[in-house]
Amino acid sequence: MPDGSKRLFATAGIASEARSKYRFLPSAALPPDLPDGPVPIADMANAFGVTHRTLHFYEEKGLISANRIGLMRVYGQDDVMRMAVITVCRETGMAIAVIQELMDELRSADSQESAEAMFREALQVRKRELTAEMSTLHRQLQQVGDLLDYDGSIEEPPLNDNQDSASLSPQERRCLELMAEGYSTQRIARALDLKHDETKDLEAGIILKFRANNRFQAIAKAVLLGIVQA
Repeated sequence: MPDGSKRLFATAGIASEARSKYRFLPSAALPPDLPDGPVPIADMANAFGVTHRTLHFYEEKGLISANRIGLMRVYGQDDVMRMAVITVCRETGMAIAVIQELMDELRSADSQESAEAMFREALQVRKRELTAEMSTLHRQLQQVGDLLDYDGSIEEPPLNDNQDSASLSPQERRCLELMAEGYSTQRIARALDLKHDETKDLEAGIILKFRANNRFQAIAKAVLLGIVQA
C-alpha cells in the first residue's frame, strides 16, 4: 500500500476518534473478520447485515459518523463499537429515539461499569415494555377468539330472565365499561372504590347475566349488543 494511502487511513482514524465523545461503551458482540483500521461502508454494511441507506440514516441521527478516503466512506473502530450497541438495541425493537437517548446518556459514562449499568437499565425498560405488549396482545387475542366463537345468529337473551341491558345497575355498567377497556380486577376495584373480593363478585354477576363463561366472553357479547364499546 502506498505511503499516501496509509496516511489517509491514519488520518481518517484520528478524525473519527476525535469526533467520538464516548469514553466507555457497553459490551456488545462485534462481527468477525473486520479489519482493525477504518472499515469501508460496504464491509460495515455486510458485517452488520444492513444496507448502505441504513448506515446513512444512522449518520443522520448522529449515532455513527463516517470519514472519506477519496470517494469511499469509511468508519473507525469507535463507530464499529457503537454500531454493535445500536444493532443489539434494534434487535430488541427499541425505537430510534430511544436509542438516541441511550447513546446520549452513554456519553456521560465515567467507567465501564457505569456504561454497562446504563445499558442494562435500558434493556430492563424494554423488557417491561415487551411484557406489557404481550399482555395486551394476549387480551386482544382472547377477545378476538371470543368474538369468533360467538354465533350472533343464535337467538338467546343477552341477560338472564329475558331482561335487557337496563337490568345492569349503574355500578355494573361502569364495571363492564372498565372491563372492556382492559382494566384488571385490581384496577377496577380502585376505580370503583371497592374491595377486591367485592369487585370479583361484581364481575362474576356481570358474567352470569350475559350467560358467559368468562369476562372476555361477557365483553364480546356486550360489544356485539352495543352495550359497551371496546
